Amino acid sequence: MTDIRDLQLMVSLSRHKHFSRAADDCGISQPAFSARIRKMEEGFSLPLVRRGNKFMGFTPEGEVVLKWARKLLLDMEGMRQEIDALNNNLNGKLALGVIPTALPFAAKVSSQLRRQHPNLSIEIHSLATRQIEIRLNDYSLDAGIMYFEDANPETIEKLYEESYILIAPDDLAPRRSGTATWAEAAKLPLCLLTADMRNRQFLDAVFAEINEVPTVVMEANGFTAVLAQVASGAAATIAPRDVAETFLERGSTVHLSLVDPVATHTVGLSIKDQTPIPPMVQALRRAVQDSL
Repeated sequence: MTDIRDLQLMVSLSRHKHFSRAADDCGISQPAFSARIRKMEEGFSLPLVRRGNKFMGFTPEGEVVLKWARKLLLDMEGMRQEIDALNNNLNGKLALGVIPTALPFAAKVSSQLRRQHPNLSIEIHSLATRQIEIRLNDYSLDAGIMYFEDANPETIEKLYEESYILIAPDDLAPRRSGTATWAEAAKLPLCLLTADMRNRQFLDAVFAEINEVPTVVMEANGFTAVLAQVASGAAATIAPRDVAETFLERGSTVHLSLVDPVATHTVGLSIKDQTPIPPMVQALRRAVQDSL
């Protein structure tokens, strides 16, 4: 019969993707670890782990067991948190998936959480929208901050509107202050996120709407690399206002609000439906509202 300890072993193996490291994490020997996994497989009469000379992933059946293992362990953790919360001692680990454009807001939220609950540990994972959805569904994330329109409408709530500005080195900027049109931005050498990122798809849709083809000279899969190119003077970019104000000093670059059209997209908080709601998730909701 599978017990809680077996579920912990499965989750640890998923995290480390290595039998020896997972065994160390669980405080048992590798032979004992492997024996318990094989015992689980015998109980289900199915292989759960794909093996070669090393760990090669989970079988489809193993992925199902892993998902339910995370769910059951999450419920146990929620019970422990609720007991601790009775004594104003909320602690544990919160895993939050965040689209790259919302990282500045996530930083505000984590600061609020840590002020209110100093014993909480927070993991922020910068992920694409689709990755957040997948990890919410397999219970490897507690919540996600993502674009509202991409999420399940039953599990997401609106947070704020994301607006966009042109960020350019002095010698590339069309003017020093005021606004710039998307048509003007299209003619500048731009460094943008890669085409698989949702933010880039939004930008491309605006350019298509005004029948402009942007001059994209560089691409990156994260804003750190994008803004580094702007700071070096190599290119301009289009970014959410919060990203620009967080990572680049206004004196070092020119920031122009984009018009014709004014484009915005709604960012939301997505949380897997759970009953009862874990105290850590309730604390997250409060911190999010305090950060708006």
